[in-house]
Amino acid sequence: MKKKRLISRILVKKIHVIIALCFVQASFTQVVLENEIKITDFGLHFDGSKVTSGAANTGESAPYDYFFGRNISAHGDCIKTYNEYVFMTWYKGGKGVRNVMLTRYNTNTGTMVTIEFPHRHTGYQNKWWIGESHNTIAVGISPLNGTIHLLYDMHSYSNTRPSDGSLSDDYFRYSFSVANAAALPDVDFTLDKFVQNSTGGYKHLSLNGGEDYNNFSALTYPKFFLNDIGDLFMYMREGGNNNGAYKFSKYDASTSTWSSFTHFNVLNARNQPGITYNWGLYGDIKYVNGKMRIGFQKRSQNNTDKYEYQNGVYYAYSDDQNGFTGWKNHQGQSFNLPLYDAEFIKVMEPGDYVQGTNVNSINIVQDFDWTVTENEDVHIISRVKDNQFNVTKYLHTYKPAGATDFITSEDFSGAEAIYTAGDDIFIIGLTGGRVFVEKAQGGTNNFTRVYQATSGRTFDHGQVYIDNGKLYFYLMENGSGNAQPLYLQIIDLGIILDPFRVSLTSPTNGSIFDIGETVQISADAVDENGSISKVEFLVNGTYFGEDSTAPYSIDWTPTTEGDYTLQAVAYNASSETVSSTQITVNFRLFDPTDLTGDIYRLKNYVTGKYMHSVGADVVESDNGTNVAPGDKEWEFVKVGNYYNIESKRSDRGILRAAGNPPNDIINTGFGAPREDTDKQFTVIYNSGDGTYQFQTRNGSNYIYHNLNGIIEHIGNTDDRSKWIVESTTLSVNEVDANSISVKVYPNPATNNFTIELDGVNNAKVSIYDILGKLTYTATTNTSNFQISNDGRFKSGLYLIKIADENQNVYYKKLIIK
Repeated sequence: MKKKRLISRILVKKIHVIIALCFVQASFTQVVLENEIKITDFGLHFDGSKVTSGAANTGESAPYDYFFGRNISAHGDCIKTYNEYVFMTWYKGGKGVRNVMLTRYNTNTGTMVTIEFPHRHTGYQNKWWIGESHNTIAVGISPLNGTIHLLYDMHSYSNTRPSDGSLSDDYFRYSFSVANAAALPDVDFTLDKFVQNSTGGYKHLSLNGGEDYNNFSALTYPKFFLNDIGDLFMYMREGGNNNGAYKFSKYDASTSTWSSFTHFNVLNARNQPGITYNWGLYGDIKYVNGKMRIGFQKRSQNNTDKYEYQNGVYYAYSDDQNGFTGWKNHQGQSFNLPLYDAEFIKVMEPGDYVQGTNVNSINIVQDFDWTVTENEDVHIISRVKDNQFNVTKYLHTYKPAGATDFITSEDFSGAEAIYTAGDDIFIIGLTGGRVFVEKAQGGTNNFTRVYQATSGRTFDHGQVYIDNGKLYFYLMENGSGNAQPLYLQIIDLGIILDPFRVSLTSPTNGSIFDIGETVQISADAVDENGSISKVEFLVNGTYFGEDSTAPYSIDWTPTTEGDYTLQAVAYNASSETVSSTQITVNFRLFDPTDLTGDIYRLKNYVTGKYMHSVGADVVESDNGTNVAPGDKEWEFVKVGNYYNIESKRSDRGILRAAGNPPNDIINTGFGAPREDTDKQFTVIYNSGDGTYQFQTRNGSNYIYHNLNGIIEHIGNTDDRSKWIVESTTLSVNEVDANSISVKVYPNPATNNFTIELDGVNNAKVSIYDILGKLTYTATTNTSNFQISNDGRFKSGLYLIKIADENQNVYYKKLIIK
């Protein structure tokens, strides 16, 4: 019997959301409704009946039938805040309209402006008359450059799904704005601030322009989130319901580009040793309490177990705020990405709390979420329904800070989502169509109702977003028809910060730096009843330095490897003190052989020719410009003590040092990581000339550019076995805005070079080598800035970054001969 596909989501009038907000030194007062704002009268809604995929077109005047669920507006990752603004996405009703809409509400002025896009709700498998609740519009804002990003859930469509090929050019949708559009005056907040595609529309088929079918087809469930320093991330699920993988990407605000995807787990897991079944996942990746974290339930391809859809509760976190490395399960045991075996991070099994044993008798599909309080109390909620014995249980699984094991309580009324505020958790939701709020201390299950609306309009459903102690509840009113009113309620949760407080703003907890790198330790300090006289900075509990002027910061350059604890202590005018939360950072020796975390072009040191992936062959190319996406770009994936070298052309795979024909270097079609010895390489760095050699694990040969032009693996170690790695991160457009001009000469340079700044004042100049390591930094207020080499710059390619006093950033490339 095939595993049945989840085709509906039970609609409940009682929507719970557990919230826990992230504030230090907070107390609570009365929770009050600050404002209620009507966003529109015309939010699209599916007011018809649940139908099959072959349902006939009933026309625009009939009710809007649907395939999965009823909700499409005020649904999904549809609300975010940025400065004084609230951004909300929705579809315009009724049934014959369906346009994509973006509304921005100004909480200071009370004004509102809406952009209508020309593209529309697609409908189930491109049948517009069948509503598709997955087609939500996620919204993200980059605080680093003020860009707006929209991702549309196309629910795993591809060139062959639907089978008629009608979405072959519309399987992925991404819209984005120009820089600083998020904060434009209302009159300028218009459609033309969004970047058009090559045909004049606003839907892009990949994150970085052009088409990249293999990386961007068959994706679903888009969401955005930010880390502590304002980096914007997106993630989606690739593949199907029981063979799916989460993958995420980081937005580089300085270059307006997205990174290549990092996979949390892999498709076709059963191809790995010890894994019996493929599996997918339903949950979230979030950045909570200073760490990237994941929580999910697993859906297995095992069609004969007792679980109808999902089972289990799984949780992990990363000590790397970018999520590339440092992953651990809840017991602190480390693992590398991608994850193959979900059982390594399993927390508990909801199916153990009911009696059913029949095939497909246990349903675990709703009301799952998780969060972590500032005190590191982990809270996970889930629901299990036993169809064999007609029993439903709501479970609250939590691990108080410092505890070894999780506690699971069955004395829980149920909830849909969770978040944190300081050391407390909240339940926020609808009962009888009106908002209520309950609160409990982190690490407990003791909830108390602190707010209940008893009058006013009632609502059908909504989405919650929390920022700066305010609840932004985006709601659809109870009504009729397929165009219904949408509202925003802003509720003050009564979180009051201590009037005398201090917090570290940089670096972030868990950050990793290289020995010799200068790090700025910064803090925010406030005394609302007086003034701050100074802030002291402690390293490993010992006084390191202080600053008496805001913004409070100090430079720090450790010379010894290891973990360091950092803390800030603020003094007010009365010499009273308050301390920040302590964080931990790590300094390590710079390893030039670690090429992970970037994408490179590989150019031979002698010939200047680039490695080019063509079919299964690896050939020479005169330049590094791609013929097809990624075919001259390579990524290094660490596997134990070795590396896979993977082509970024998605259908090529990793390199193999073949033995037949002898000494051939070929693309395999296999994705990284692979432990086969013929697919692993040792990376060797030559400090004298800044080049690299790639030694095969099987046979100890080197990737070599032969005199006849063939790239192969042989035992020769002369200069033809040396390669220059060019980071594609450094290959950015040179940006000159308005009257701003940045020139670098001579270029290439040998001993000295000059940076000429026209229209730039009080600039910070940073120079990075090909590996992204900072090699030089200085500030200047002059228009001509001369830099002497003095041996600090070796031969190679460098990126010069100039940041002016208005935080505008400009780039130039520099070649040192």
